[in-house]
Amino acid sequence: MQKLTNKEEEIMHILWKLKKAFVKEIQAEITEDQPHYNTLSTIVRNLEEKGFVAHNAFGNTYQYFPAVSLEAYSKKYMNTAIDNYFNSSYKNMVSFFAKEEKISAAELREILAMIENPIEAN
Repeated sequence: MQKLTNKEEEIMHILWKLKKAFVKEIQAEITEDQPHYNTLSTIVRNLEEKGFVAHNAFGNTYQYFPAVSLEAYSKKYMNTAIDNYFNSSYKNMVSFFAKEEKISAAELREILAMIENPIEAN
């Protein structure tokens, strides 16, 4: 699975949200730096070539849908980020966010409770 560009990720997030969409519908969801229709269509076709998107044909019009789930993509790239930036250590990752004050002590206690009692967490 390849890493996507920022614009490709943005488009995939739209498709994950919408479940299926025509290029015009994807374009309508982009609020900043909206690409030209033809540019967006090219990006979507590139996503299809990479295996992230598939389509249903309605005459000459294509309705696109995700071929890769958000969960599968997230898992792959979270693991890669942890390997690359935190020396393959989840502990290093959590301590980084704690130092940056992106996670509170209360949230850490909740995570610990989930680890200690996985059945109750569900």
